[in-house]
Amino acid sequence: MQGTSTSVKAITLDDIKQHFANVFTKNNLTIGIVGNYSDAFLKQLTSDMTLLSEKKFAAPKSAKANIPEGVQVEIIAKDNAFGSAIFTGTPLAITRSSKDFAALMVANSYLGEHRKSYGQLYQKLRETRSMNYGDYSYIEWYNNGGGYMLPPSGVPRSSNYFALWIRPVQIAKQLKMQYKELADIKVGHAHFALRLAVREVDNIIRNGLSKEDFEATRTFLRSYIKLYVQTPNEQLGYLMDSKFYGRKNFISEVDKELAKLTAKDVNGAVKKYWRTNNMFVTIVTDKSEAEALAKSLKENTPSPMTYSEAVKAGLPKEVLAEDDAVATYKLNVKNVTIVDSKDTFK
Repeated sequence: MQGTSTSVKAITLDDIKQHFANVFTKNNLTIGIVGNYSDAFLKQLTSDMTLLSEKKFAAPKSAKANIPEGVQVEIIAKDNAFGSAIFTGTPLAITRSSKDFAALMVANSYLGEHRKSYGQLYQKLRETRSMNYGDYSYIEWYNNGGGYMLPPSGVPRSSNYFALWIRPVQIAKQLKMQYKELADIKVGHAHFALRLAVREVDNIIRNGLSKEDFEATRTFLRSYIKLYVQTPNEQLGYLMDSKFYGRKNFISEVDKELAKLTAKDVNGAVKKYWRTNNMFVTIVTDKSEAEALAKSLKENTPSPMTYSEAVKAGLPKEVLAEDDAVATYKLNVKNVTIVDSKDTFK
């Protein structure tokens, strides 16, 4: 029942008290402190923490992530949705504790670092085709992605995923209202956008990063990760996260690992860990779009990109040729379900 509205309703006050007694114990405590604090404050804090329970904390074992069979699509049908927001995820077998993580950081940054405009996804979907406002990839949970430009500390995970975010693309209803030449379309841009994004991942898995792209991305990352710890608060947070992952200082250690990396290391890690044949995909879209989009995905129907005549006339031939290749790119879709938005999390 975890993660559902029903389970929240079932929680009692006694459940909360028992959880506090079992988990918030002096044997399950790390104190991190930074800033202009006095010896008296530290002494008082340490003293207060001794009042916690003596109970031994038994951490639950991490469960194995569910591996999807093929591409499993869930469409959330919503009244008056602005567009189609797409989120994909597939389990990733490593965390920051792994020596391969630095290699995946380079590949991920090249594909689509959070809120960075140089990434392949951003360039292909937003910059070239003006489809939406954000297209990014992730190799670990990114907490409050709408509020943070840099990955925050304090949210370590024992298991990870590889994910793509596509926010949002237009639906057929909108396109018809804007352009009379698109009056006959049945599905908006979601199917095409998903195909394009997955195709970009497949291209990296198949062909790898060039030496030039590797060098440019690695150089950027070695400077960029230092911004993660600009404040004393984040310095402390990353040090505490490092302890969770069995490291001493993730930022300094990963910089050294990046310095030693080769393009071969990065491309090998991509082939080892990334997959596109088995993915979970969630698309939040308008109710007017849900059925037609589900049919298109189930049947792997061609999904040609739809532009206004004025926009299409200004695009290079290479882009239009790429559009044709994307429109029929086969996704390994095995199942598509539609859920009414009012029934989510039940």
